[in-house]
Amino acid sequence: MPPKGASTKLQPMRLPPLPKLRVRRPNQADANPCLALMSSVLTCWASSGYTAAGCQVLETQLRACMDAPRPKTVKKNNINYHLSRMYPNIVGPRKRK
Repeated sequence: MPPKGASTKLQPMRLPPLPKLRVRRPNQADANPCLALMSSVLTCWASSGYTAAGCQVLETQLRACMDAPRPKTVKKNNINYHLSRMYPNIVGPRKRK
């Protein structure tokens, strides 16, 4: 509750001026799809030994995943382009020095 005699109107939050609006590292690579299979194979080997016959299915799945071709064209994320284009509309007019 506000102090006695103070306005109950909410004050808008003021943000410090930003030189530019950017998203850091928008093109981060996705996690390796074979990572889960590799983890499963290593866990199987650790629990039942390196030459365990029960791990054979996981090993073949991992080999198939590793031999699969990777997509060559990765689209770049264009979020920073749109942020820089729309930034003047968000900030409003600036004072000239």
